[in-house]
Amino acid sequence: MDSTVKFILHSRHKILYCAFSLIRAIRVIDRFQIMKIIPLAIPTPFYVGDVNVYLIKEEPLTLIDVGPKTADAKNALRDKLQRQGVRLEDIRRIVLSHAHEDHCGLARTVRNAAKNAEILIHGWETGHLFGRLDSAEHKNLMLRAGVPTEVFIDLQAMYKDVSLLTDALETSEFSELKDEMELEFAGGTLKVLHTPGHTPGSCSFFREADRTLIAGDCVLKRITPNPIVSPDPSDPDKRFQSLAEYLVSLARIRTLSPTLVYGGHGEPIFDFEEIFHRYIRSINDRQRKVIDLVSKDGATAFDITQKLFPEAIGKNIHRFLAISETIAHLDYAETEHKIAVELKENVELYRKL
Repeated sequence: MDSTVKFILHSRHKILYCAFSLIRAIRVIDRFQIMKIIPLAIPTPFYVGDVNVYLIKEEPLTLIDVGPKTADAKNALRDKLQRQGVRLEDIRRIVLSHAHEDHCGLARTVRNAAKNAEILIHGWETGHLFGRLDSAEHKNLMLRAGVPTEVFIDLQAMYKDVSLLTDALETSEFSELKDEMELEFAGGTLKVLHTPGHTPGSCSFFREADRTLIAGDCVLKRITPNPIVSPDPSDPDKRFQSLAEYLVSLARIRTLSPTLVYGGHGEPIFDFEEIFHRYIRSINDRQRKVIDLVSKDGATAFDITQKLFPEAIGKNIHRFLAISETIAHLDYAETEHKIAVELKENVELYRKL
């Protein structure tokens, strides 16, 4: 082999070695570089209080959730961004953890102010497309649960008012989040985790370098998230198994051993393991109570809701959450073969085994 060929091969090996070394160095830098995640507490008209919006102060400037479409929320978001040296017009990407009004309401407003910032949301979400109880599938599921027609009409009217807190988006106005996809920033990446349960398309966002998680309403410090009754995205005539899916999501998060969890409401969490065990205890306790209320003669989900949540049943938004919670626990108990269910005149009756 002549000296010229040897020189070329040697140079090629050196270039490859340098390239691999550079890649390793970038990964090390990414691991130790702190991503600028800034929580912004935005007021809502709901009993839960403020919603946490997260500014990722890295290029491209990104908001995870945006708050409800109210003047107070818009002004608070604008003011708190300005304190960080950021204008609404500077936002380049809007990522929605899920499509409840307190999280997604200002998406179009921010997008328009920012001149077509990209909006991303999971494909299983529907709250940004139409009102929460507007679909025929929702009505069928609620009536099948034994909810009286007049109660459903009241709930639907209530949610028509709530839906004013968000602007419906056309399908051309957003892109889909996919499980395991990565959101890239100048200071690293956030991995998208599909964490269904609270809603079918709920997502969390994980920074692997320091095990920081932005969890939306999947993990909250002071309250256990409600598994909301929803049609199954794969078969809208069936009910989404919200509690079973939620438990899988919690278990998945646990495998990641997050050191810091930012929730959709309340303070950050530094001990996910404690929260995990508290959630499991609470869910197991609620399971026992629900199963105890199931008789051998049979009862509907609405019957059991009235006994389980007597104080909530007369208050519209609390009534819907109470019904959702009861249905989720009955579905889970039935899949675990702890109770039986039969369809009688298109209404589900639950019985003790």
